[in-house]
Amino acid sequence: MPKSLGGQLVALLFLALIGAQAITLLVLAGERNEAIWQINRAGLLERTASVMRILERVPPDLRGEIAEAAGSRRIRFWVSPASVVPEDGEAGRGPLALQFDRMLGEPLRARPRIAFVDRGGEGNSFTLLPPRPHGMAELRAWRQRIAEEQRDIVVSVALPDAMWLNAQTRTRAEPVALPWPTLVSTAATAVAILLVAVFIARRVTRPLGRLAANADAFGRGAPVQSLPEAGPDEIRKLTAAFNRMQERIRSFIGDRTRLLAAIGHDLRTPITSLRLRAELVEDEETRAKMLATLDEMQHITEATLELGRQEARPEDLRVVDLAALVESLADDLSDLGMDVRFAERGRLPYPCRPNALRRALRNIVENAVRYGRRARIALAETPSGPLVTIEDDGPGIPEERIADAFEPFVRMEQSRSRETGGAGLGLAIARSIVRGHGGDVVLANRPEGGLRAEVRLPRDAHA
Repeated sequence: MPKSLGGQLVALLFLALIGAQAITLLVLAGERNEAIWQINRAGLLERTASVMRILERVPPDLRGEIAEAAGSRRIRFWVSPASVVPEDGEAGRGPLALQFDRMLGEPLRARPRIAFVDRGGEGNSFTLLPPRPHGMAELRAWRQRIAEEQRDIVVSVALPDAMWLNAQTRTRAEPVALPWPTLVSTAATAVAILLVAVFIARRVTRPLGRLAANADAFGRGAPVQSLPEAGPDEIRKLTAAFNRMQERIRSFIGDRTRLLAAIGHDLRTPITSLRLRAELVEDEETRAKMLATLDEMQHITEATLELGRQEARPEDLRVVDLAALVESLADDLSDLGMDVRFAERGRLPYPCRPNALRRALRNIVENAVRYGRRARIALAETPSGPLVTIEDDGPGIPEERIADAFEPFVRMEQSRSRETGGAGLGLAIARSIVRGHGGDVVLANRPEGGLRAEVRLPRDAHA
């Protein structure tokens, strides 16, 4: 079964069409068999009636020769002193006698006798088959069996001189195939309906495909336009709801960014004023504590503004060598005296926001060095996309608190020193940036000790 919605719709419609066409052909074949049955029986009766009229007008000694001469490849006639069909056989009691009456124009002297016999008999010796049932379902099954087993119909009709005219014919000729016009029209109808089904399926699923692509792009921060509201009512309602959701999210992000900018701007002035006043404090110890507090406030303010700017995602996507980006970051941090090593690998072109992604990786690596003494960086290409792994040799994080590490302004109190740490926004900003690329950041404790951070990026940030 196809995985796409359009493919499944077409497949289901095609299967339904095949089933309907098969049923139609079976019904048509059954009707044709029934028609052939009626034609064979009527032909036998008509020929028998015609031969009987002729035999009534000729001398008795010529009837045998004339009867045999009246036969054909399909029907055989002969005259006998007695009926070849026993009286207790399947006689044509009501309808058959009336049909013979109409054909002859006069009532029959004796009712015709009809039976189905085994074709394997020799000469005029036959093995009678079970009589015809009366129920419709049983009658159809009986006729089908008679036709499939290639049995013969034998009719015996009494002549004026107490002799009997006997006729024998097959229940059916060679299997009759469906005529070419029927097969061609059936195939043409199937193709036409299939094309219509493909058109309808594409018309229904095309808006869903655009909606999925826009939702994915919007989730990664790519600029997207409002989708046209087209298609069935349900699709139009879904598209309209998605467009409204985009506008609300954009408005929310814009309002929050402006709020953070306003808070940062408003805090800078009093912080600067307090810093100037702190410089005037004569007690050096008190002045140092006040300046340290103001520095922390300044750092928190700047980190908050940075978080707002990163979530607003102003940077455009462009293709860069991800391996070169990670290597340059490791070299820069090593030049600053940090114990950072990168396992070099070949080129890995990747569409991303390079400055933002570099900032995210730097935050994670700096955390690893700060709390785990050193950082080991590796870059791998997985089926789902690039994977950047950063490992340190620190004490790790309690399992129940790993999720808290990404919360803004949250520090791991046991091992993350408030004096040496930052504002508690490094990992929050890093995860926000990576999720803006459609990926995620996952933390896990290493069995041998330390913490492992995995930056999982999607295969294509443009998707």
